[in-house]
Amino acid sequence: MGALFCLLSAACFGAMAIFGKYAYDARVDVADLLLLRFVIAAVLLLVVARATGALRNLPRRSIAGALAMGGIGYATQSGLFFGALQRMDASLLALILYAYPTLVMLGAIALGRERASVRRVVALVIASVGTVLVLGAAAAGGLDALGTAMGFGAAIAYTVYILVGDRLGPAIPPLALAALVCTGAVGTFGVVSLVRGGPELGFDAAGWGWVSAIAVVSTVAAIVLFFAGVARVGPSTASILSTLEPVVTVALAAAVFHESLGAVQLAGGALVLTAAVVIQPMSPGLVRRWRGRSVVGGGEEFGDAAAGRLGAQGFAAGVEAAADDAGVVAEQQEASAEQGERRLAVFAEVSLEAAGEGDEAVVADADRCRQ
Repeated sequence: MGALFCLLSAACFGAMAIFGKYAYDARVDVADLLLLRFVIAAVLLLVVARATGALRNLPRRSIAGALAMGGIGYATQSGLFFGALQRMDASLLALILYAYPTLVMLGAIALGRERASVRRVVALVIASVGTVLVLGAAAAGGLDALGTAMGFGAAIAYTVYILVGDRLGPAIPPLALAALVCTGAVGTFGVVSLVRGGPELGFDAAGWGWVSAIAVVSTVAAIVLFFAGVARVGPSTASILSTLEPVVTVALAAAVFHESLGAVQLAGGALVLTAAVVIQPMSPGLVRRWRGRSVVGGGEEFGDAAAGRLGAQGFAAGVEAAADDAGVVAEQQEASAEQGERRLAVFAEVSLEAAGEGDEAVVADADRCRQ
């Protein structure tokens, strides 16, 4: 179910560009589309976050930071993305945007949060070659320079957004963070709308349906499904499964709008996605760190979020990472029942040391593991 949730989330995210194209055909203005999208999404996410208790006891500083992330970082990214969508094919934009995992890696290394490695250098080379192939082939057919610049601007803005969210994440649950980010974006696009003389809602009736699809399907449902998936399979697996997103966009654009990518562009896109997958494997210590915190990231709109501890799932993740750190790794298929029980006990002890004495849920799960 965890893998299914992640794939459904990626499909919901991937359909957003298609919904956006249809909204433009219904005469919906970009600024009005973004305002309505975030108003609807913010209301729904706030309801879900309140019902699940995610909004309780949030530090004021974290709330302000989340609102600023939405009002500045995410609003900038979304504005550039939908602006580029007006000027270029959805399939090409999806591949340009998916340069962001590599940009995040470079930013993390530059900030000292990650270390350079052979695997990361290989991923960078693969992504660079793929991007050159995608853009080179597109340029031969007439590439919109401004749209391309906006697409890369969206990827850069999203990179900054993720790196900032990495620091804010541990202090706030992911659903609350998503709700507050959308609320912050509402403030920004609300101001833009007022400066422009207020929202113009005289577009075709079909426009309401496409805007609602962007808000409900490609924002709220996609976020909730992703968090549900991460809680079951972990952030690394969820991130890899999320690479389905641009594939869905390209496939839908071909089926609906008859957009076509040449063989060279398809090869370049495959390299970009390969680089995103190559980047994902983490060292055991990083896996433990990410599984024990909550951040917003991934896709065009909140993608790769690391879930916090969730009962047995959180304990299992902690056990796995702690076991790797301690060097206690075994092939369970070949291990005897007695060896398996002994290893479980060791896993529990190491996990308790890593988790700290204050985590009662982990302590309870450790006791059940020993028994």
